[in-house]
Amino acid sequence: MKITIDIDCTPEEARHFLGLPDVKPMQDAMMQEIQDRMRANLQAMDPETMVKTWLPAGIQGMEQMQKMFWSQMASALGQEGRK
Repeated sequence: MKITIDIDCTPEEARHFLGLPDVKPMQDAMMQEIQDRMRANLQAMDPETMVKTWLPAGIQGMEQMQKMFWSQMASALGQEGRK
């Protein structure tokens, strides 16, 4: 024998019936705090600062490599001009 009971109720009614706390106000407050912090951090950082923070070694390495290429090309052109 199988008995099935369907209960039609809202989540608030189910929480009240089972004695569970309503955590929605806490979740809303936490989400608002997270949004405020993210918004403040994004406004504080301009794009140039963000790129320098994220890729400091990469950009410096690329600049050094570019300088090396330019110096090699300049020295190669200088030697060809002498011949």
